Amino acid sequence: QVQLAESGGGLVQSGGSVRLSCAASGFTLDRYTVGWFRQVPGKEREEREGVSCLSVSDGRLYYGDSVKGRITMSRDNAKNTVYLQMTNLKPEDTGVYYCATDFSGDSEYYADCLRVRVYDRWGQGTQVTVSS
Repeated sequence: QVQLAESGGGLVQSGGSVRLSCAASGFTLDRYTVGWFRQVPGKEREEREGVSCLSVSDGRLYYGDSVKGRITMSRDNAKNTVYLQMTNLKPEDTGVYYCATDFSGDSEYYADCLRVRVYDRWGQGTQVTVSS
């Protein structure tokens, strides 16, 4: 069964760090574009913000402007897992973080992979709350 499972969220103090994991099962993760998104209260699924993504179309890592310089996305092929390391967290980083994969290959039609519409499989999300 194809599945993505995020973990690692929780309550973090402002200025702190967190590492999120996204474990894939039922498929090989490194064959597909993978992205991290976050959704804040009051926003719809289509309004999820692209945080980071690794594109198989061009082999590049992309980071959202609001998090650039504070996050690192990585992949462990042996564990079939991608990670999102976030540092210097701010209250505005609070949200539910999702990982997603692009099985249909739509990422090649866009300038970058930080777009919700690229992805067709999503995990259940993990909550990150940053206290001030």
